[in-house]
Amino acid sequence: MRWLNLVRKREKLINLRKEKEMVQKEVVSLLKKTHGIDITESYYGMIELGVRTPSLTIALAISELFQTNPNEIFF
Repeated sequence: MRWLNLVRKREKLINLRKEKEMVQKEVVSLLKKTHGIDITESYYGMIELGVRTPSLTIALAISELFQTNPNEIFF
């Protein structure tokens, strides 16, 4: 059940990005430009897939970028 909840949250993250008509590369670029967070496209992709769990700083920055509560997509 916990795993299913994680999958749903990560699907929400992907949908938020797609709603803004962004590709992963643009998200990574905006994170660097607006928050000084330097991650690779590959790492961001792994976050979306649920393979990697971002640090609190990165999770909060992504949540801010998509104007959503971090609990809805990460915790």
